[in-house]
Amino acid sequence: MSNSHLFLKSGFPRAPLQNGIGRYVCQLQRITLKYCKTSGSSKGMREFLEQELVDFSRTNPGVVVYVKPRRHRTAVMSAEFLNGERTWINCRNNTREEIAKWIQVLKQSNGRAEEMRLRKHWHTDVPSVQGAWTPFTHRHPSANVTEFPCKELSELKLDEPSATEKLMELYLAQQNKTEAAGNSVARSEEAK
Repeated sequence: MSNSHLFLKSGFPRAPLQNGIGRYVCQLQRITLKYCKTSGSSKGMREFLEQELVDFSRTNPGVVVYVKPRRHRTAVMSAEFLNGERTWINCRNNTREEIAKWIQVLKQSNGRAEEMRLRKHWHTDVPSVQGAWTPFTHRHPSANVTEFPCKELSELKLDEPSATEKLMELYLAQQNKTEAAGNSVARSEEAK
């Protein structure tokens, strides 16, 4: 059995800063494209810079793009995200299309969260003291030992009147009392 999980950061699945609930904020903050002007292994990066970089910058104004030529070094792409994480990708001998795909992958990710070991598959910011709700939470314990189908449990249960219905009854009773009082006052005045 591998112990590689011991070296991964652990945490809970979550969207950064509730991203996507209001509006989507791209988590890629800045990307640095490093290449050599003469090396054959940087040909794909040079083609990307010549043909697609301006379009990418126009469509993604929130992402800062740095271009850094370096002599006799391989093509490299490094990305920085809003949460402070950094990712480094070696682009040696990659084509222009492959570099464009890697940039799209970086644009849609949020750093190294994909490499996180999940403690649980769900997480809530406001945990309940009572525990998780299930359909059996408020059932009577006798349902645990009952054999189904059960005629007694299948019958229609008449519920108590709701709060609105009780208020309507009180209102109607009050209206009847005021009408009765008004009628008795009218009769007493007629008798005079």
